[in-house]
Amino acid sequence: MIVSPEEIRLRLPHIELAAQAYGPADGSPVIALHGWLDNAATFARLAPKLQGLRIIAVDFAGHGYSQHRPPGGGYALWDYVHDVLLVAEQLGWPRFSLLGHSLGAIVSVLLAATFPERVRRLALIDGLIPPTVEADAAVATLAEALRGRLTLATKRKPVYPSLERAAQVRQRGVGHVSFAAAQLLAQRGLMPVAGGLTWRTDSRLTLATPLRLTAAQAQAFVSALSCPATLVLAEHGLLVQRDGLDTLLAQAAINIERLPGGHHLHLDDEQGAQLVADCFNPFLSAP
Repeated sequence: MIVSPEEIRLRLPHIELAAQAYGPADGSPVIALHGWLDNAATFARLAPKLQGLRIIAVDFAGHGYSQHRPPGGGYALWDYVHDVLLVAEQLGWPRFSLLGHSLGAIVSVLLAATFPERVRRLALIDGLIPPTVEADAAVATLAEALRGRLTLATKRKPVYPSLERAAQVRQRGVGHVSFAAAQLLAQRGLMPVAGGLTWRTDSRLTLATPLRLTAAQAQAFVSALSCPATLVLAEHGLLVQRDGLDTLLAQAAINIERLPGGHHLHLDDEQGAQLVADCFNPFLSAP
């Protein structure tokens, strides 16, 4: 079931973000955060199935209808965390739950760990910690990122003749989404240009990350979680492919729900969305 959410704008001190609102105004507050290169439409199937919640699904900076960071800026994880805190301030929500998919789940974990007094519950979909590197790889990681920045001006975004063609390309991208899911993401993620359509996303989002957490640092954030947390693991998702996942989860106080489907199981089809909703409805509505 796909409904038409309310489109809202969130004017933060440093940037304006777009968002979609679902549910009753007096529902339990939830901020929903999407994955890398996706947008708020990733919750189009799931959000209508979550009951009694006021869900604000945000387009991260540089994604969807949100503004891009200013010239010279970047897209570090902690900048997203800061954005979400300011979104909560603007909404007047001293405490709220977080619903995050992939990158959105990672940002949710960082926020919940560092500001435990703000986060009531943590609902995660196929995401937990960012890719990590050990300390001796930091030099090469930074060098790769800076080389990418130097050549960014010469790169051009692809142009597609139709939304359907763009959706076909997105279908084969990160997470291998269904064509129906790719269409939903493309409808919010494309803009008209000469010759057709191209992605709204900021080209800087495709650059390598200049500084990554070590595995020990990532573990510290997971270990610091104090709110109730449920993680949906997709049987054919990206998270199950991570080395050391079982060890990490064994040391974390996180409820694990293993479901069939891929990385975008909450968006690929109605059945997958319902399975995720069945996990999160009792969890997010609990006192």
